[in-house]
Amino acid sequence: MFTKKRWRPSPAEQPDALINEAAKIYKVLSNSTRIKILYYLRHQTDEVDVKTIVNDLGLAQPVVSKQLGILRRYQLVCSRRSGTRVFYILDDPHIMELTDDMIAHVKHEIKGEPHPKNLY
Repeated sequence: MFTKKRWRPSPAEQPDALINEAAKIYKVLSNSTRIKILYYLRHQTDEVDVKTIVNDLGLAQPVVSKQLGILRRYQLVCSRRSGTRVFYILDDPHIMELTDDMIAHVKHEIKGEPHPKNLY
């Protein structure tokens, strides 16, 4: 007689733990300034220093530094220090796919276009 073995996730695979971590990332991405910084970094060919981000986005340096610190804490960007300058680059391509997909979704909503139906 065949008995079906029940799936038992490892502690790292616990659905509640994964869902809670995912919720934290969504909370990080709920800030438009952080999305703006991620989107900006997405379109750079190399790492960028804080001063360049501040100048290009027209944001205050303390605001940019604070938001970059949050993004770094959640491993969405990584940094490198050179003297007094700190350079940032994206650290997680999955987040950019998610962000790109959300921006594409918003573009559909703004245009009033239907969403693709063949996703599943």
